[in-house]
Amino acid sequence: MVCASEDLYYKVREYLQGKNRDEIFEFPLVYGQTIHYVPDDNYTKDEAKSSGYQCKYLFDRDILALTGLTGFENSLAFDENGSTSTKAVYIARDKNRIIGVAGAAESLVNGVWEIGIDVMEEYRNARLGTYLVRGLTKELLERNIIPFYSASITNIGSQMVASRCDYIPFWVDTFGTILDGSSVYNGIIRSLSSEFIE
Repeated sequence: MVCASEDLYYKVREYLQGKNRDEIFEFPLVYGQTIHYVPDDNYTKDEAKSSGYQCKYLFDRDILALTGLTGFENSLAFDENGSTSTKAVYIARDKNRIIGVAGAAESLVNGVWEIGIDVMEEYRNARLGTYLVRGLTKELLERNIIPFYSASITNIGSQMVASRCDYIPFWVDTFGTILDGSSVYNGIIRSLSSEFIE
């Protein structure tokens, strides 16, 4: 739900028409929220016996074997130089095709890593994301690394993965677009400003 003042309502509604939930929450006049989860204190459950796919852990430099892989930006992204901040991944393959990746990157707090998950659309709703996040969580905890998991308040599927993996909400943050000239919405802001802030 997005609320707007009466004088902005029709213009904002026009700009948000046809946008998906992520585009709406990236709109500069809308503030979104992210829920951050940590594993429950008694996190001892083993991952499911099998995902039905070939799965493999990769750590540190071994991850570079995946350089160029695209479509998994929440869990593993490479820059133009082939570098990545991801330090651990648990990947699932269907034959020779990577279909899911749980990845973890170091945060600003030493020994605390953030987990992200991506599963190709045609393989979703079969709990593969849960399997991968649970497996990577277990592996990180065994290495004395504290994982956390983040989900937008609009992403119910991601929140369900957190819950199924015995993660509990720990903190929430609110975010908005920084209007520093880099936003694709700068023209809209100028338009709204000239119409309503005169």
